Amino acid sequence: MSYLLLLLYAAAAVTYAVHFARRGQSAGRAATTLLLAAALVHTFSIAAQTVGNSDPMASEFSRAISMFVWLLALSYLYLEITTNERAMGVFILPIVFTLQTIPTFSSVVPRPDPVLQSNWFWVHMASLLFAYASFAIAGVLGFIYVLQFKEIKKKHLGYFYTRLPSLQILDAMNSRAVAIGLVFLTIGVVVGIVWTLQARPEHPGNSNLAAIGLGDPKVFISVLTWVMYFFAVLARRTMGWAGRRASWLSAAGFVIVLLNFLAVTYLLETSHTFK
Repeated sequence: MSYLLLLLYAAAAVTYAVHFARRGQSAGRAATTLLLAAALVHTFSIAAQTVGNSDPMASEFSRAISMFVWLLALSYLYLEITTNERAMGVFILPIVFTLQTIPTFSSVVPRPDPVLQSNWFWVHMASLLFAYASFAIAGVLGFIYVLQFKEIKKKHLGYFYTRLPSLQILDAMNSRAVAIGLVFLTIGVVVGIVWTLQARPEHPGNSNLAAIGLGDPKVFISVLTWVMYFFAVLARRTMGWAGRRASWLSAAGFVIVLLNFLAVTYLLETSHTFK
């Protein structure tokens, strides 16, 4: 099923690219249909791995990536359906496809850890992954905003101008995505603190739990991410930081999210690796 899923995401990415280039309605409908099919297959895949398995789906890194991809695909589909705008698909789907290659070709066999058998952990991971998906959408919207702005500034209303939404629409969608992401990031961080405080007395010999704190790279960058997006929301509302400034903040924030989600996990020693 994993190879079928990757193939569907690849087909959707190619079809969205064709739609973006040609602006054909048939290609657009085909792209949405393929992405819907991929999301449906992904849903069944996650359900099959979760039912009857007490080990949380997001407790192992490649499985967490898979869930993040699933949430990103669903978030984008919601955005597309509610706005009737498919232009962002050509930017979102390459990210979806690239990240999905990690769980597809990963050979890691998950090993349940008693520490993770907690409803608090489920809420913690689900909230963070949904926040990251929202920030991914916001980051792409910020990048698209900058492309559109530069084309308008040069007074060369050509390729991107005729294919991308207006600056006002992009800015409004960016603001909504950042706000939603911040809410879920806050929930994820708070629940993570509660879960850690609750789990430490129950598992006194667990070195990972004992090491969780601001000295841990993932914790530090998560806090930094929260501060950055909180500032983005506050600056928009009190300092008028909309448009380009908000877009650059969204793009920079998503880079930090990817750094925390991928690079830190692979390259640095962190207490969040439960084995």
